[in-house]
Amino acid sequence: MVDITHKQHTLRTAVAQAVVKVSHVQTIEAIKNGQVPKGNVFEMSRAAGLLGIKKTPELLPDCHPLPIEYAHIAYEINGLEITVLMTVKTIYKTGVEVEAMHGASIVALNLYDMLKPIDKGVEIHHIKLLQKQGGKSDVKNLPKGIKAYVVVCSDTVSKGEKEDKAGKNVMELLKNWNVTTAQYDVIPDETSAIRNWVEKGTKEEIPLIIFIGGTGLSPRDMTPEALRPLLERPIPGVEEAMRSFGQNRTPYAMLSRSVAGMIGDSLILALPGSTKGSEECLQAIFPAVLHVFDIVKGAKH
Repeated sequence: MVDITHKQHTLRTAVAQAVVKVSHVQTIEAIKNGQVPKGNVFEMSRAAGLLGIKKTPELLPDCHPLPIEYAHIAYEINGLEITVLMTVKTIYKTGVEVEAMHGASIVALNLYDMLKPIDKGVEIHHIKLLQKQGGKSDVKNLPKGIKAYVVVCSDTVSKGEKEDKAGKNVMELLKNWNVTTAQYDVIPDETSAIRNWVEKGTKEEIPLIIFIGGTGLSPRDMTPEALRPLLERPIPGVEEAMRSFGQNRTPYAMLSRSVAGMIGDSLILALPGSTKGSEECLQAIFPAVLHVFDIVKGAKH
């Protein structure tokens, strides 16, 4: 199965349809009047559809088992056609499109099975996804032209005793969200050096300034102390999102002191110095955090 461990839980919704076409109006009348020999066609098929949704990962090997938190089945009769509308919702890391389509197809198959004794011409058509929301579907337009400074805060890397991997990895990841690195540097864990980069970036109106490293609790980890007095508008929700995402992956994430806030129109982020830690922080908040650049221009939340 595809690895979804890096994804975030969001509300995922899918609406799918299937169309069942009968061959004569007497079949429709039998359904409406409860005269189908096998019983209540719509209610039996509704129950079958619910089972179909839940059993999707048992039948389709690449589908992830996930919690189905809402399902609704509706029927629309138009002439000789019965349209099945299946809505499925979950709060999870992957979508429910296949579950919705599978559920709709099972409803249609059960309709076929119940109606075939009285109508040999029943057909199933147009099983398809009508709508999906959640995850990438909710990210309509990423801001374009966002430039970033990426600054690695590390005594050992600045002395050449260790290679920087985290900073280079962050620059590669930023490309996924149309963010280009305008400048990259490695500096020692010094308050003055960190603040110099903040001053330089804000003066040049760089939208995104990312510091990597110095967010732990060792004696030389001074990045939060250097940044917090400068922040005009802290964004605690971003900090909480990064730590929460990390805490689901390692208990040590609670010891991270990641920072997020605004100075003018520049977003300042301080991420952990480990490659995995900084990557997970980006996964936790991107691309949603880029919406801040629309907000500062007056867009609505």
